[in-house]
Amino acid sequence: MNEALQAIGFMAALTGILAVVLALANKRLKVFEDPRIDAVADLLPGNNCGACGEPGCRAFAEKAVAGLVSPGDCTPSSVDIREQIANYLGVDVGGGEKRVARLHCAGGSNVAIQLGEYQGHQSCRSAAAVGGGTKGCRYGCLGLADCEVVCMFHAIKMSPTGLPVVDFDACTACGDCVDICPKNLFEIVPASHKLIVQCKSELEGDELLDLCKVACTACGKCVADAAQGLLTMKNNLPVMNPDLLHLQAPEATSRCASGAIVWLEREQFPVDPEEQVGSPQHLNLERDHVVS
Repeated sequence: MNEALQAIGFMAALTGILAVVLALANKRLKVFEDPRIDAVADLLPGNNCGACGEPGCRAFAEKAVAGLVSPGDCTPSSVDIREQIANYLGVDVGGGEKRVARLHCAGGSNVAIQLGEYQGHQSCRSAAAVGGGTKGCRYGCLGLADCEVVCMFHAIKMSPTGLPVVDFDACTACGDCVDICPKNLFEIVPASHKLIVQCKSELEGDELLDLCKVACTACGKCVADAAQGLLTMKNNLPVMNPDLLHLQAPEATSRCASGAIVWLEREQFPVDPEEQVGSPQHLNLERDHVVS
């Protein structure tokens, strides 16, 4: 009995000593964390999407409190939330220009030929693994909606012709569509980047138009019609100089016979299904074989 009491007493004493040691250690080793970090983190959307360039919302909150980023840099947050954070921290809302995802392909089923019918797992990545897909243009969008599925902001909807349509206002430039596309067709650009090349083919010549009516044939007319130095041909495609965006003008698109380069103010593709499916350029699919 005495031995049992001694054991209990020993354990109680040891517990007390360890509690005191832990309390002292906590007091001496405690790292101060600004309470404003939690407050700002609670106001953020919590998507951890990385659109701001940080690994997560809490990391953004820490930098916002430290004054290293502006509340306006969190593009998924609403305008009211950004202003609320700015008022709480006593800083300007700030933030850069809106950015949006653009697709470098306009080859929907109304203008681009399919060489076969894919019957495997309905995923662009899966289809691309089977000979690059069944589209006539091996650079083109496969239309199986991986980008739509991965977009946590529901900013992408597939059109009736199998192209992803990005909602200009809903897009937060998180970049998930860029990462998921096996053809590397998406690019995040500033909203002021209005000249967009809707083709990724690195081939040249009018023969491309037999596969896709809106292909870039590398004729170079847009380069000649644009301000000097704004566009240059690289891998048979016109490439924009980001330092000369202020020189953009719609005239660069005027002589593009296929419409491969366009001037965009907001949404990239027509949202009217009849306008897309009922296009006079609508092509019948040439299904010579089935790929699965």
